[in-house]
Amino acid sequence: MKLLPIAIGCAAILVAAYVIYGRILSRLLKLDPKVETPAVTLRDGLDYEPIEPKFLMSQHFSAIAAAGPIVGPIAAGLAFGWVPALAWILFGSIFIGGVHDMTALTASVRHGAGSIAEVVRDHMSRRSFLLFLTFVWIALVYIIVAFTDVTTAAFVGKQDLGGGVIVDGSAVASSSLLYLVLPIVMGLLLRFTKLSLNMATLIFLPLVGATIYAGPLMPFDLQKILGLTSLSQTQNVWDVALLIYCLVAAVVPVWMLLQPRGHLGGYFLYVALGGAVVGLLFGSHEVKYPGFTGWTGLNGQSLFPFLFITIACGACSGFHSLIASGTTSKQLRRETDARVIGYGSMLLEAMVAFISLACVMIWAGGSAELKGGPNVIYAIGMGEFLEILHIPPQLAISFALMAFTTFVYDTLDVCTRLGRYIIQELTGWKDAKGRWLGTCLTAGVPLYFLLQPPSLGPDGKEIALYRVFWNLFGASNQLLAALTLLGVTVWLWRTRRETWVWFVTGLPCVWMYAMSSWALVAMTYPKFVDPTTGGFITPTDPVPWIGVVLLTLAALMLIEAYIALRGDKQTPSRPMPLGAVPAAGS
Repeated sequence: MKLLPIAIGCAAILVAAYVIYGRILSRLLKLDPKVETPAVTLRDGLDYEPIEPKFLMSQHFSAIAAAGPIVGPIAAGLAFGWVPALAWILFGSIFIGGVHDMTALTASVRHGAGSIAEVVRDHMSRRSFLLFLTFVWIALVYIIVAFTDVTTAAFVGKQDLGGGVIVDGSAVASSSLLYLVLPIVMGLLLRFTKLSLNMATLIFLPLVGATIYAGPLMPFDLQKILGLTSLSQTQNVWDVALLIYCLVAAVVPVWMLLQPRGHLGGYFLYVALGGAVVGLLFGSHEVKYPGFTGWTGLNGQSLFPFLFITIACGACSGFHSLIASGTTSKQLRRETDARVIGYGSMLLEAMVAFISLACVMIWAGGSAELKGGPNVIYAIGMGEFLEILHIPPQLAISFALMAFTTFVYDTLDVCTRLGRYIIQELTGWKDAKGRWLGTCLTAGVPLYFLLQPPSLGPDGKEIALYRVFWNLFGASNQLLAALTLLGVTVWLWRTRRETWVWFVTGLPCVWMYAMSSWALVAMTYPKFVDPTTGGFITPTDPVPWIGVVLLTLAALMLIEAYIALRGDKQTPSRPMPLGAVPAAGS
């Protein structure tokens, strides 16, 4: 079977969904281009800054994508086959993930660009607001832990990818550091010179490619520079350095780093996606991996529910609601832009997820190319796709690994900024004291986990920290999506009282609640049972305890939603954005 017809079919389905279902959602939500958004009414140059949708699109896309649309589809494809993985990517992104993102963004804009937690507070209760914020902040902490660990692991040692291709971690680190300098320079030039954004893009986007080329020529070997004795020590130093970067990135104005970095990152990822598409169109690749491998995956987990929490960002991700209601809503120029930014970005990410899945589909089961981690499989697959452009394998694979790292960078500093917002909401401290307190807490707690001694598996080998947190991240991320859909369902029902609410957001909420809770229980319960005696034990691993906390918070949120929906009070359909000036005659 040829890969090309499948790729064309997926693209056609996603485009049709954007045109048809995206338009339906716009009408149901009554998006109005004439209403001033909080980015306009509250413009301060720090967090609130309206920008054109084509530029906000790249920033939002690079922030929501993260490593999820790469790691999840590859892991699920290997475990269950590419057919169920692709089915969930398409169905989930169109009817669940896209709806989740677009409604979360719209809800935030209608509530002064506040977080989804504030929407919950306005339409449920103060208790539900605190429960939601607690859930989100915990989720952000271990997202930062997992992604910091997977990033810094790429900065140390060397990886032999076979075929004479060896990736030096110090070269990846050098390229990454050079990449981070570019958006700062770009942001300063845009702010203090007459350089246009289009011209800046033409100048700085090729420089991103130059950083990839320059990395191997000037490797930044931190172990040698500091005289460290082990890779683990070196990685710990990188952990500290990366979190310091996140701390700074979370408090500086958005124009200085967040906007230009997201802009460059988004366009860089468009280039990566475009290169893969060219490879698909002209590479004549065959589908060799089995379409279905069974109801139980290679690690013993069943397709239901684990397929639906393994593929998160490529189909539906609660993390997207944090981006949509945390940074994107503060920069949305018009309400109608929510369709392309919220719904369109999710469908574009589904295409990224398909490309990642295709990196598995082109190899036969058991192939040497599928023996590495998801980032390595992705890099090898992208190298195969880019071969049609006569790009040397070493450069193509380095390009793919840089794309992977770019995803993660964008996630890390955005997560830290969002954690800062949450602490400020909880404390009410909106000044500099609140900014620094919230940022230090959000970056400091992950550092505690990252500096702990590594866990050991049954064979006595060290387990990468990101692997310890990854399954919990997947399940709780999808549970966060369920909580967001719950919040917007309550908001829409109390303000609209229309039957479509139960089908458009209500049913997706039920599905995500069921799959994520099922998976979280399946992962958490065995940790409290002695495998030899079957008796109750008290685990020392923090992961199952976090699972218990998250399940409890989710159950309490359901109760709060039930209480809110039983009430007869109907709230205004369009709350006045905080700080906005009423229009004449209103």
